[in-house]
Amino acid sequence: MATRRRRAWKLNAFAWMLLLPSLIFLLVFTLYPVAGALKLSLFQADLGTPQPSYIGLDNYNSMAEDSVFWKVVKNNIWFAIGTVPTSILLSLLMAMFANKVMRARGLVRTAFFYPTVVPMIAIGNIWLFIYTPEYGIVSRFLETFGIKGPNWLGTPDLVMWAMIIMIVWKEAGYFMLFYLAGLQNISEELYESARVDGVPAWRVFWRITFPLLMPTTLFVSIIALTNSFKLVDHLWIMTKGGPENASNLLLFYIYETAFSFWDQGMASALTTVMIILLLLLAAIQFFGFDRRIHYR
Repeated sequence: MATRRRRAWKLNAFAWMLLLPSLIFLLVFTLYPVAGALKLSLFQADLGTPQPSYIGLDNYNSMAEDSVFWKVVKNNIWFAIGTVPTSILLSLLMAMFANKVMRARGLVRTAFFYPTVVPMIAIGNIWLFIYTPEYGIVSRFLETFGIKGPNWLGTPDLVMWAMIIMIVWKEAGYFMLFYLAGLQNISEELYESARVDGVPAWRVFWRITFPLLMPTTLFVSIIALTNSFKLVDHLWIMTKGGPENASNLLLFYIYETAFSFWDQGMASALTTVMIILLLLLAAIQFFGFDRRIHYR
């Protein structure tokens, strides 16, 4: 018994030693900054206060009364609704096509994945040219049909749709990799049995492929939802959150508050709210879908 306990202790100690570098990085670069932001959110720390002064929950009260904050949150929710399901669906279709294509398989996969490796700053400049009125590719294409293209990035009702299309194009190839790996892990014997029984292709997808891809879908949906709240580079290049805050997202609003208005206390409060919101959404996704997922 003592020998068995000693062996188990050594095994657990070895496992914790392997995890220790990652835990240190998690503590130093994630948990410590989060704790610092939570603490600073209870202080007034702006250009008018040389030393931060404790004000309790005043930053949160001011945030609740800020109409721009609620508009930014609404924008981010619509942005997530527009990008997450569309990116997941498109990436699944791309993965199924890339998994079945026989000719130029490597070229197809590279073409699908290529937008992912391009930096977001470059993507923003590319799509800024695409959306440029009169001279952009979209406007030139519409002119061939006698349609005058609108100002995609200067119209409040269109700018968010323009951002959603760009992000879906950017991220679908990245999510495709996970679905492609999931498809290749599904046993071919299941599909052979379905073909022998004469099961239609759509039923094979709903009864075999999609259920076995649910772990991948859960992972991809959490990553996609997180990304929808942390993208900011393209806004700096393309719209600066305009027009009239129509394309402003929560992380960009935090950046403006911290480094344009120099209100560190309010920026910390906004950061805390975003972290709590992301944790809640991730928990709902994980505990809501995980019970319906079969991992074996």
